[in-house]
Amino acid sequence: MAAGGRGVADPLSPAGVPCAFSPLNQAYFALASADGQLRVWETANNRLHQEYVPSAHLSGTCTCLAWAPARLQAKESPQRKKRKSEAIGPSNQIDLLALGTAVGSILLYSTVKGELHSKLISGGHDNKVNCIQWHQDNGCLYSCSDDKHIVEWNTQTCKVKCKWKGDNSSVSSLCISPDGKMLLSAGRTIKLWVLETKEIYRHFTGHATPVSSLVFTTVRPPSESQPFDGVTGLYFLSGAVHDRLLNVWQVRSENKEKNAVMSFTVTDEPVYIDLTLSENKEEPVKLAVVCKDGQVHLFEHILNGYCKKPLTSNCTIQIVTPGKGKKSTPKPIPILAAGFCSDKMSLLLVYGNWFQPTIERVALSSKEPHMCLVRDISNCWAPKVETAITKVRTPVMNSEAKVLVPGVPGHHAAIKPPPSQTEEVESKRKLGENEISIEERLGALDIDTKKEKDDLPQTNSFPVLLTQGLESNDFEMLNKVLQTRNLNLIKRTVLRMPLHAVIPLLQELTKRLQGHPNSAVLMVQWLKCVLTVHASYLSTLPDLVPQLGTLYQLMESRVKTFQKLSHLHGKLILLITQVTASEKSKGMTCPEQKAKLVYEEESSEEESDDEIEKDSDVSDLFPVT
Repeated sequence: MAAGGRGVADPLSPAGVPCAFSPLNQAYFALASADGQLRVWETANNRLHQEYVPSAHLSGTCTCLAWAPARLQAKESPQRKKRKSEAIGPSNQIDLLALGTAVGSILLYSTVKGELHSKLISGGHDNKVNCIQWHQDNGCLYSCSDDKHIVEWNTQTCKVKCKWKGDNSSVSSLCISPDGKMLLSAGRTIKLWVLETKEIYRHFTGHATPVSSLVFTTVRPPSESQPFDGVTGLYFLSGAVHDRLLNVWQVRSENKEKNAVMSFTVTDEPVYIDLTLSENKEEPVKLAVVCKDGQVHLFEHILNGYCKKPLTSNCTIQIVTPGKGKKSTPKPIPILAAGFCSDKMSLLLVYGNWFQPTIERVALSSKEPHMCLVRDISNCWAPKVETAITKVRTPVMNSEAKVLVPGVPGHHAAIKPPPSQTEEVESKRKLGENEISIEERLGALDIDTKKEKDDLPQTNSFPVLLTQGLESNDFEMLNKVLQTRNLNLIKRTVLRMPLHAVIPLLQELTKRLQGHPNSAVLMVQWLKCVLTVHASYLSTLPDLVPQLGTLYQLMESRVKTFQKLSHLHGKLILLITQVTASEKSKGMTCPEQKAKLVYEEESSEEESDDEIEKDSDVSDLFPVT
């Protein structure tokens, strides 16, 4: 029995794309692209089967997806037959596809109806959903998130059945045991839970980075003499972020070692894993690992206990383009996913671009250690006309259609179209042409599409103008948006801008911070708002430090000089205060020295006569001897 394809895209790495094969003979391949759209492809003829665009596909992009198991779909089809009295075939079964989003909600999409079946949001996660797992028997759904919790959903009522804390950090991956009684969860450590009591059965440690993938590799324990309790003796596989080793663990009932019993070595971080389950202890496990570098590694090994050395791959598959000319070299084509077919001797490869991938069935050869497939995908980068699905319809203009000309004051349009352009349109109508281009209709209306540069943009168009300016690097358009001083308008613009424009905006703000000081004051307001609003998104980027290294160094250098500037500012205040005080003292007018009252004594001549008389009197009394 081949295991159903399971997308194990690394949530911290842009290389992994959420994708999975359908469990029913891998008839369909679902892929959630980077723009938030879901596309379902038919694997037999490589044709686009369905396309679904969620309402919040930009703000809440798809982070993981999982098909409902085949057993669950088989149980649901008789109920549907009783309700609607229809003949139920394999194609009419309710094929539900669960989609986890970056905002914490879970969407259930029906591939039969081609529309959204239901939405799980009430009481669930408040952060990005990292992994989704269906229970193969009871129809419950299990999800884990960056909010450290695991949620058990009732898909019939769309409500939370149980919610508990799974780890002290974010929970990145889940896997249900073959009998449906145990649940594996992984963050920094791997935990095995008893689903009935929600208690921890075992702890497993060994990865230094968050675990991105978990999958059981056996159905029965290797020792048939021991009673089987559901998990004892089973093996499971785990892969971690930025780790080139896939560890294999064995579940034991007794308290023995908790480390991995063996490991598989690959060339790069795994982004997609598929395997064939081992029915007995003599049957080897076949493993297909798609790495971040675009290669597929195939392993075949019998799980028989501890193995000291890491096992290397039996075969490596790589796809390249044919070199054009003698001097040109072939270029590698990335492989997005790989799944074993039902015969276990062939492999379904999905390679190329996520917008228009190529699905091919490749026969496996045990003798070749390396397979290099040369494929020309130059004609596959654009969707085919006959397979393209779109809801856009071109309007048809005939002789009975009337064109309404705007005549409201403020429009730069004439009330009557010029005769020359009208004659051209009428002549084309007489010739039997049903469709007229938009350019011709605008010409008939004589609408002035040129916009004056001095006109200020509307406030509701600021996010659109900002995004367009960042993509086209239009300096004038960016100036019109970034030179606003209204703080409320800045906050509304940052809230409504798409997530993919956050990093380019921060890089543009970094350039402007190094310019004129007056411009830097405005850029600080934008920078503060962006870091406040989009802090949760920025924290999920693994390469945030290299991308914003210039901004970090700029802020660090300014912070280092802040203390010196504070000391200098204090000294300048003291000097300015002293200079001001001295200038005030110099400018004060001195009071007038003129006396209001002057007292004058008698003349000196009279004073001398009186003194002579006094002297004579004294001499008479005391004669000189």
